[in-house]
Amino acid sequence: MQVSQEFSKYATHYGSYNVIQNKVVEHLLSFVQEKPRSILDLGCGRGAVVEKLAWEYEHFLGVDFAPGMLELHPKAANIELINGDFNDKRLFDSLKAYHFDRIISASALQWAEDLDATFKHIKELQAPVALAIFSANTFKTLNETAGLEPLLRSREHLQELQKRYFPDASFEVMEYKLEFESVREIFRYIKRSGVSGSRRLLSYKATKELMQRYPTNILEFEVVFIAHAK
Repeated sequence: MQVSQEFSKYATHYGSYNVIQNKVVEHLLSFVQEKPRSILDLGCGRGAVVEKLAWEYEHFLGVDFAPGMLELHPKAANIELINGDFNDKRLFDSLKAYHFDRIISASALQWAEDLDATFKHIKELQAPVALAIFSANTFKTLNETAGLEPLLRSREHLQELQKRYFPDASFEVMEYKLEFESVREIFRYIKRSGVSGSRRLLSYKATKELMQRYPTNILEFEVVFIAHAK
C-alpha cells in the first residue's frame, strides 16, 4: 500500500487522530512572523496549516498526493489545490511559475524518497521555509521493543541537510509524548493517524505479541523544525 492510499483511506477519521500534528503546525507557524501573502504548503493534507493562518493572504497553494485529503481541504477563491507528489521533479518544475513568500511543510517531508533531492528542489524555489519533519526517535520505545530499525531519518542527518541547503535557517528539535488509555489504543492510533506511513512491518501475530509485552501507554514523537526567521 502506498502512503497516499493510507492517508486517503483514513481521511475521514484523520481529524480525531492528528493531535500531535496540530501541535506541530502551531509551533511551526510561530516561526512565520512576516504574514506572507503567497504561501506554498507541501503535503497540505486536509488543511491543518491553512486553518490556523491568522492573517489575510492573497494566494495559498496546497500540494498533496492523496486525493482523499484534498477533498477535505478548505476551499476558497484564494486557495489553489494541486494533486502532486513532492518526490516528482516535474512538480517543482511547475511550481517555478509561481512566486512564494513562504514555503511551509508540516509533518510530510519525512516520507520523501530522496530528501536530499527534495530539499534541493525546495531551495530552487527561492523562498524562506518553515519545515517540520518527524525524525527517527518517533516511536522510539515501540521500535526498540519490537527490534525494528526506525523508518525515519535521524536528527543528525536532517541537520546535515539543513546546513547544506538552508544554512541560514534555524534548527530545532521538539519531543512530544501522547498518553493513551491502553496499549491497544496506541496501535489503533498508529494505524488510523497515518503517521506509520502505511508501512506494515509486523504480522498480525507479531503485533499481538508486541501489544502484550509493550511496556508503556505512552507514544513518543520527535520533530525537527527548520525555519527562516523574517
